[in-house]
Amino acid sequence: MYMEELKVLLRYSLPVFGTQLFEYSLQVASIVSIGHLSTTALAAATLASMTASVTGFSIAQGLTSALDTLLPAAWTSGHPEFVGLWSQRMAVVITATLVPIIVLWFNAESVLLFLGQEAEVASLAALYLKWMSVGMPAYGLNAVIRECAHKHLSRLFDVPTRIIVIVAPINAVMNYLLVWGPEPIRLGYVGAPCATAISYNLIFILSVIYAIWFAPDHKAWHPISSRSFQSLGIVVYLGLAGVGQVASEWWSWELVARTLGPVALATQSILLVSASTTYQAPFAVSVAASVRVGNLLGERKARRAQIASRACCVVALVVGCIWSTMFLVFRGSWATLFNDDPDVGKEVGKILPIVAMFQIFDGMAGVTNGILRARGKQGTGALINLTAYYVLGIPLGLYLAFPLGQELMGLWEGLTLSLIYASVVSTWIVLRTDWPREVRKVLLRFEKDREDEDREIRGL
Repeated sequence: MYMEELKVLLRYSLPVFGTQLFEYSLQVASIVSIGHLSTTALAAATLASMTASVTGFSIAQGLTSALDTLLPAAWTSGHPEFVGLWSQRMAVVITATLVPIIVLWFNAESVLLFLGQEAEVASLAALYLKWMSVGMPAYGLNAVIRECAHKHLSRLFDVPTRIIVIVAPINAVMNYLLVWGPEPIRLGYVGAPCATAISYNLIFILSVIYAIWFAPDHKAWHPISSRSFQSLGIVVYLGLAGVGQVASEWWSWELVARTLGPVALATQSILLVSASTTYQAPFAVSVAASVRVGNLLGERKARRAQIASRACCVVALVVGCIWSTMFLVFRGSWATLFNDDPDVGKEVGKILPIVAMFQIFDGMAGVTNGILRARGKQGTGALINLTAYYVLGIPLGLYLAFPLGQELMGLWEGLTLSLIYASVVSTWIVLRTDWPREVRKVLLRFEKDREDEDREIRGL
C-alpha cells in the first residue's frame, strides 16, 4: 500500500512540477536577461519581483489554496459539478482583489521610497511593476484554472504543463528580443516585464481555449448562476488563512529586501531565484499531497490518507537532500549564471551552504502545509508560518545581520532557523492527525451544498 501511494504521488507530482518550473521560468528569464544589464538594474528587478510576489502573486496563490481543501473532496463526493461551482466562487473573489493590487503597483515608487530604498532602484522597480500589472489579472485567473485542473483527476494534471511548455520558449525569445534584440524592437529594461505580462495573458487565453473546445468532458462544470456569488464567506475564510500560510514566507523576504543595498540585493536575487526554482519540486509534491489526501478523505479512506501523507513527507526529505547536495557542489561557480560582478559572486558562494540547509526544511514545511490544506487547516499553517518568521526568523536574522555584522548571511541564518521550526511543528501535527475525524468533517462540509442543490432542483 505504501509503494502504491508513492507511485500515485509521483504520477501526480511530475506534471505539477513541470507546470511550476516552466511558469517560474517566466520570472527567471526576466532576472537573467536584466542581470547582465547592470547590478542596479538587477537590484531593481529583484525588488520589483519581490514586491509583485508579496502584494500580488502571493495573494492570488494564497486565496486559491482554499481550493486545495474544497475541490479534491468535491470531485470524489458524488457531486463533481461542485468543482466548477467552487472554482467560479474563487474567480469572483480573485477578481475583487485585483483592483487594490493594481492601484498599489501604479503607486509603488512613493511606497518604496518611504520604505527607505535608493531613489534610482525605487524608480526602476516601480517602472517594472507598472508593466507587470498588465499581466496580473491573467495571473490571478490562471491560478484558479490551474487549481481546478490539478484537482480534476489525473487526466487533466498535465494540461497546464502542456500549455506552459508552449509559452515558456516564447517568453524566453521575447525576453531576448525585447531586452537585447535589434534596435527597432529593443526596449531594454522594460522589455523583461513586458515579455512576462504577455506570457501570463497567453497562458490564460490558451487555457480558456482548451477548456471550451478540447476538454474531455464537462461534468465538473457548473452553469454560471447566482450560486456562483453565494457562500463566498467560506472561500474568503479559507483563502485568507491560505494567504497567511502561503504569503508569510514571501512577505518575510520583502521585509529583508528593504534593508539591502544594490550589491546585497543583487546577491539576494540570485539566492532567492535559485532557492525558489528548486522549491518547485517540493511545491509540486505539496500540491499532489493536497489532491491525493483530499480525494481519499472524500472517498472516506482514512487509513489510506494517513499512508499517503507519510509518503509525501518521505519524498520531500529525499528531494531536499538532492537539492542541498547540488548547491554545495556548485557553490563556487553558481553566481556566473546570473551576473558577472565578482563581488556578487563572492557573496553568493559564501551564503550558498546556508541555502543548501534551507532546502531540506523548506521542502518539509511546504509538503506538510499541503497536507494541512487538504484537511482545511490553512489557519493552523498560517499561525505556524507567522510565528516562525515574525516571532523567530526575522528578528533573529536582523540581529545577526546588523548588530553582529553578519549582513546577508545573518538574514539567511535567521530565516533558515524559522523553517526548521515550521517544518518540525507542522510535521508533528500531520503525524498526530485523527484521520477518521477528518473524513467526518469533509462529509459535513459538503452537506450544505447538497441541500442547496436539491432545493434548486425542486424549485425548477
